[in-house]
Amino acid sequence: MHGDPPDPAFAAELGWLQNRDLDLSVRLSALLAFNALVATIGTYPVSVSPGAPLSIDAATQPVLTIANLLGVAPIGWSSVLCLRALLIGEEFDRAGSDAADLTLRQRLFAAFVRSLDGQERSLRHGVRWTLAGGAATAVVWAAILAGKIF
Repeated sequence: MHGDPPDPAFAAELGWLQNRDLDLSVRLSALLAFNALVATIGTYPVSVSPGAPLSIDAATQPVLTIANLLGVAPIGWSSVLCLRALLIGEEFDRAGSDAADLTLRQRLFAAFVRSLDGQERSLRHGVRWTLAGGAATAVVWAAILAGKIF
């Protein structure tokens, strides 16, 4: 692959794929960091000291406690999806390393496209799971506050 200079069109396509890979990695990392924040905030009712406005007592409020922790579970799953996506590599089959430069370049290109598709799919699913977990947590928080107000 290092022998002949690549076709300018191939180099441009590969450059675009590398930028797209970087963009997806940044987005996945941002979602992972956001998930850490949301999971920490989501567990607040269980971990806060008694008497706080959003505190719940596991012994006397088991349904709210379980519901709160179940609301955080989708955020955890989203984090798993993000980590898996970040670990997707651009490995490609180098079998027949005596293959022509064009063949090796096509394999590299295909590996990039496959990894980007996987990362994009995981990011899309991760966002959905984060939104579901955030919504579930918000509903539980509303129930906790309603129970204290009324």
